[in-house]
Amino acid sequence: MTLADPQAVAVVQALAERGQTLATAESLTGGLIGAAVTSVPGASAVYLGGLITYATDLKARLGGVPTDLLAANGPVSAKTAAAMAAGVRRATGADWGVAATGVAGPDPQDGHLPGEVWLGLAQPGGAVRTLRVDAAGDRQAVRSAAVAAALGLLEDALTAES
Repeated sequence: MTLADPQAVAVVQALAERGQTLATAESLTGGLIGAAVTSVPGASAVYLGGLITYATDLKARLGGVPTDLLAANGPVSAKTAAAMAAGVRRATGADWGVAATGVAGPDPQDGHLPGEVWLGLAQPGGAVRTLRVDAAGDRQAVRSAAVAAALGLLEDALTAES
């Protein structure tokens, strides 16, 4: 039996204490952020669900990312991560939206090197922040680093809000 990630436990507990909800929009992580959150007993009280928008066009069609933003900035950018987070928050009615987009590797994508990850965090009230993560290692290491950074970003924001 695998124990839940301590960051995910902290996030679920903090959201439950506040009576707030979370939704995720994931690209390179392919659902791993949602999986980490849902590994925590009681996650159903706070996690509404998520979108896996691995293909660029799905970021627009399902995730609410404006097509002109994608055309100008590409799928791997701060603006795209911010739009993904705001889009999933809006689509689900969640209090918080977390998004991850980037390049897991092994090959570069559209001029971005493997390990470049952009996270978006849409907060209650609509404020959105982004964070760039430069992760090292193979695909799994980059994806794991992105999950840890996304959970850390949310945990820090929840701590700052209290």
